[in-house]
Amino acid sequence: MVRRAGRGGTGGPEGPAGVEPTARARIRVLHVLPAPNGTTQYVDHMIGAAPPEIAILTFSWPRAVFGAYDVLHVHWPELLVRERTPVGRVIKAALAYTLLLRLELTETPVVRTVHDVAPQASGDRLARSFLERLDRRTALWIRLNPTTPLPPGVRAATIPHGHYRSVFPPDPGTRAEPGRLFLFGLIRRNKGVERLLDVFRAVNDPVMRLTVVGRSQDAALADHIEAAARADHRIEARLEIVPDDVLAREVRRAELVVLPYQDMHNSGAALLALSLDRPVLVPRSAATDALAREVGEGWVLMFDSVLQPADLLRATAVARMTRERGTRPHLDERDWERVGRRHAEAYRKVVPHLVGP
Repeated sequence: MVRRAGRGGTGGPEGPAGVEPTARARIRVLHVLPAPNGTTQYVDHMIGAAPPEIAILTFSWPRAVFGAYDVLHVHWPELLVRERTPVGRVIKAALAYTLLLRLELTETPVVRTVHDVAPQASGDRLARSFLERLDRRTALWIRLNPTTPLPPGVRAATIPHGHYRSVFPPDPGTRAEPGRLFLFGLIRRNKGVERLLDVFRAVNDPVMRLTVVGRSQDAALADHIEAAARADHRIEARLEIVPDDVLAREVRRAELVVLPYQDMHNSGAALLALSLDRPVLVPRSAATDALAREVGEGWVLMFDSVLQPADLLRATAVARMTRERGTRPHLDERDWERVGRRHAEAYRKVVPHLVGP
C-alpha cells in the first residue's frame, strides 16, 4: 500500500516574528529557529517552556541584523549559510558575516545547542570560516545528553530535550497491534531504511507489519521503498509529512518503533515514541546506552553493528513484555517546565548585567 506526496523545498531558518517581549521579560533571546507553523517543532517547546523573565524571538534576517535582543541562541548554525544555488550561497554568506559583525560590535553573547555530533553539511570555505568564527564567539554550549563531545575548555551545560507527553494527550482508543513495526521521520540513506526493509522481508511471519511514514530526501530511495511495499503486502509506505495527530496514532498502533540508523546521537523520533509509551529499537551507542539507563528497562532496545532479523524478533518480544508490565518510561528530567528553567539559568550566566536582584 503506497501513498506519496510531492516534493517541496527544504526551507531555512528564516521565519516570521515570534513571541514578542512582555513587560515582565528581562532577557530577550533570539533563536535561530523558524516561527511556529502549526506543527510540533522544537521551537514550540522553546517558546512554551520559557519562564516569564525570558522573552523568546524567532528568526528573520532583518531581526537578526537590526533587531533588539540580548542573546542569540543558535541550534543548527549551518542553516545560516546553507543554500542550494551558488548565488544563494553568496547572499547567505554576506548576511551571515553581517550578523557576525553585529554580534561583535554589540558584544551580544551567543548560546549554542549542539544537536548533532557534526554539522549536517560542512559547506564551502566561506561557510566553514563563518562557523569557526561563530564557535569562537559562543559564550555557552548546551548539549542534550552527557555524551556529546564539545570543544575543549568551553563553558557548557547539559539540558536534555523535553518530552512530548503534553503535546499528545492520552488516546485510550488506539492500542498497540501485535507485530506492527513503525519507522517515521525525515528519510535519509544514513537512517538504514533499506536495511530495515531487507531484514523485515526476511522475517517469515504473516502477523508482522511494517509502516514507513515520512518525506524522503532522495527520489531513488523513495522509489526503492515503494517497490518494497508493492512486493510485500505487509509493508505500507506513506512518503509524506503527516499531521501530528496522524503521526501519534501511527506510533500508538505500533508494538515497536524501529529506528535502524547507521549511528545515533540525539533522536527526536526516539523521544516521541517513548513519550507515547512505545519501546524503540535503535543502534547501540554511548548516547543510546545513556538513554536506556535513564528511561528504564525494556524501553530502549539496541542492536549492534548491522540490523539482523533476530534483532527485530527479539525486540518485538521484549516490547510486548514491556507493554504488559503496565509501566511508563521515566521522563521526569525532560519535563518542559524544568527544561525552561534550565535554559533561563543558562541565559542569566551569559548576561549577568541584566539579571535583577
